Amino acid sequence: MKNCPLCGAYECNEFYRDRTRFYFQCPCCGLIFVPSEFHLSAEAEKSEYDLHRNSSDDIGYRKFLSRIFNPMNERLPIESRGLDFGSGPGPTLSVMFEEAGHKMAIFDKFYAPDADVFNNRYEFVTATEVVEHLCEPNLELDRLWNLISPGGWLGIMTKLALDVEAFRSWHYKNDSTHICYFSKKSFRWLAGEWNAELIFADKDVILFQKRNCSPLIHTDRHPPSSNYGVVN
Repeated sequence: MKNCPLCGAYECNEFYRDRTRFYFQCPCCGLIFVPSEFHLSAEAEKSEYDLHRNSSDDIGYRKFLSRIFNPMNERLPIESRGLDFGSGPGPTLSVMFEEAGHKMAIFDKFYAPDADVFNNRYEFVTATEVVEHLCEPNLELDRLWNLISPGGWLGIMTKLALDVEAFRSWHYKNDSTHICYFSKKSFRWLAGEWNAELIFADKDVILFQKRNCSPLIHTDRHPPSSNYGVVN
């Protein structure tokens, strides 16, 4: 059994295994995760992301990101301040929000590692194709949530895990940098922990709105290490 890296449950049993890795599932929050002994080194992880060629000039990439951009942007006040967490080697979503009149900051462990962005507050935070790379999703997501002002938004884009039959043939699990697989149950658990409004805006787009009375989330563990893969 393994401990869940999202909710901390102690009774996570093996869910699936293939020729290279084991996968466990949490009975409490539904997260499927890869144990740490199968995680890539930082060097091997970055080498995978260096192969990506996404850029803000790529019309197809912009269309892909519009699935989170559109539902987020239509809910934001004009000139909101946002953070794109895991912006990757070719920041694009942040450019799209800037073009819409918002003020953006970016963070990426490998390509934009400016930790000062975590000292500010934001009306919205985005994490596009990044949560599946988190080795400490509880700490990283709580930190992002605490950056958001009351009434603000957290937008996540990631493919949702289904049952073991679907998982067996799921291409998403075959990426060696993917180590966490969220389901609707996982995001509903998070919404309960955060006392947040939850919207499934698309098949892989999840929005959380912070209520005006949402408490600050505290943890008695060490601060998050931002030890995640990049998004793009």
